[in-house]
Amino acid sequence: MPQQPPVRSSPTRPQRPDASMSLITNVMDHSLDDGYAEAAARRKSEGEGGLPKTLRAKLGLAAGLVLAALVVTVGAAQARVAAPVVAKERQELIDRIDSETAAADKLESTVDTLRDDVSARQRAALKSSGGSAEADLVGLLSGATAVHGPGVKLVVNDAKEASGGGGGANPRETSGFSDTGRVRDRDMQRVVNGLWASGAEAISVNGQRLTALSAIRAAGDAILVDNRPLVPPYTVLAVGDGERLSTRFQNSADGLYLHALEENYGIRATISTEGEVRLPAAPSVIVRTAQPKSEKTEKGTS
Repeated sequence: MPQQPPVRSSPTRPQRPDASMSLITNVMDHSLDDGYAEAAARRKSEGEGGLPKTLRAKLGLAAGLVLAALVVTVGAAQARVAAPVVAKERQELIDRIDSETAAADKLESTVDTLRDDVSARQRAALKSSGGSAEADLVGLLSGATAVHGPGVKLVVNDAKEASGGGGGANPRETSGFSDTGRVRDRDMQRVVNGLWASGAEAISVNGQRLTALSAIRAAGDAILVDNRPLVPPYTVLAVGDGERLSTRFQNSADGLYLHALEENYGIRATISTEGEVRLPAAPSVIVRTAQPKSEKTEKGTS
């Protein structure tokens, strides 16, 4: 009987004693270099399929610029929409100012007309209450009537630096120029008082006739005569003995004061003798309290 060849079984692999320690085995069988290689391969594949970092940065910058341009465009559009409204409001304000200015001018003209009417009535009352010569004298002395005759012409002006001659700069804002270079109300007061004291019989300043009720004051940088603003140069006309009036004024304390302003602060002043000067009547001379002293009053008090 033939002998069967022996059946050869596959050799069984002996079990490793550390089979139960799978985690440690896995770490030992797979080195860290494999993990690094896998990560590098993944980054490479992402770089080939995606966008480079520099390109992504450029795209981000471009997006930011587009957004900024959008914001500027929207702002400009809003400004263009609001511009007509602002222009309309500005024009309405200008029209309102022009209208109010015209109304003020009309009222001032009405006031001047009423003043002239009052002056005419006063002159008529003076003539009806006494002789013509006496009425004329009262009108002359009170400033109620226009006068003419020989006299002097005194022109007082700010220093050149104060009148804009200093290279176009505003002298009132420059620290190197004293405001004493501008003629003040107190200067004009001294000039006028000096002319009265020197023998002037009638005086006007820039066409404003002075009376016993006149006042020279200041409002800010402006000089007011009877509440009317004046602008330099200030032209003072005085009726009187021309030569004598000019000499006495220049030698008086007020004339020397004006000369000191010229020497020390550059204020300009010229005085000349005139053969005839013409002074207008005062707008109105209204006396509310004073009353004339009559003979009846004298007898009643004696």
